[in-house]
Formats: sequence, C-alpha cells, structure tokens
Amino acid sequence: MSVSAKKTDEEKSSHRGHRARLRERFLTSGPQALADYELLEMALYAASPRSDTKPLAKKLIAHFGSYAKVLHASPFELAKVPGVREAAISAIKIVHASAERLLKEEAQAGTVIQSWSSLLDYCRISMGHKKVEEFRVLFLNHKHGLIAGNKYYSFKSSGLL
Repeated sequence: MSVSAKKTDEEKSSHRGHRARLRERFLTSGPQALADYELLEMALYAASPRSDTKPLAKKLIAHFGSYAKVLHASPFELAKVPGVREAAISAIKIVHASAERLLKEEAQAGTVIQSWSSLLDYCRISMGHKKVEEFRVLFLNHKHGLIAGNKYYSFKSSGLL
C-alpha cells in the first residue's frame, strides 16, 4: 500500500463519525459549544452530503473574515471562492434567510419599545452588511409593535447623505 493510500485510509478513519459527533455536541451543548467554522460546516452538510465540509467552511471564514460576513456575502462573492458551488451558496443563503426571517418575526411579535434590541438585531442582520445603503421606514401599530418594515431607497454610498 502506498503512503498516500495509507494516509487516505487514516484520514477516513479519523473522519468516520465526525458529523455524528458534531451533531451530538450541537444538540447536547448548544450552538455556543461550536466554533464558527463548525456551525458553517454543519450548514454545508446539505450541499455536500458525502464529503468533508470542514476545509470549505474554514476557507470561507478565512476569505470573508467572519461567520456573519460569510452569511452576508452575495451569491456572486461566494462563487468567487474556489470550491464553492451552487449547492453551497444555496445552503449559506438559506441560513441567512432563516436568521433574517426569525428576527423579523420576533420583532413583529414583540413591542418595539420593550424589545428594542430585537428590532436592532433584525435591522443589523437584514441590512447591516449590505454594500448598498438602504433607507427604511418601520411601521408600528398602536401598541408600538412592528407591522412592517419597508425599504424605500437603495443607493451606493456616494456621499448622497
């Protein structure tokens, strides 16, 4: 057996059960028990069901600088990273859309004044990392609950403000 084949067998045995161990740690200890790359690695499982997603997760975080910046990256920016294909882009954008939808629903369910941090979290995730600035109007009901948040203007930062 060649050295490269032996190394591949050793790598396979060390990776055997890795996903199950990672899922178990996530479910028993919560997301705070995982590093950012591990959380991204788990999100990429759907995109690559049979291969090791850890190197790609680490590459994405190194390229963009943080987990949040990976999620906020556009599909075009993600596609520029070697090894990132359409399935990975979809998996990443699904995580981002899910987080945005969750925060929006939580902001709509609560009163804005009593859960100001929820509203700020929603605004940060929905537009905080955009390359194009947005102006939004938030509509409140009589109990100061968020009814809707609409984007009226979107423009590149060019000193218009």
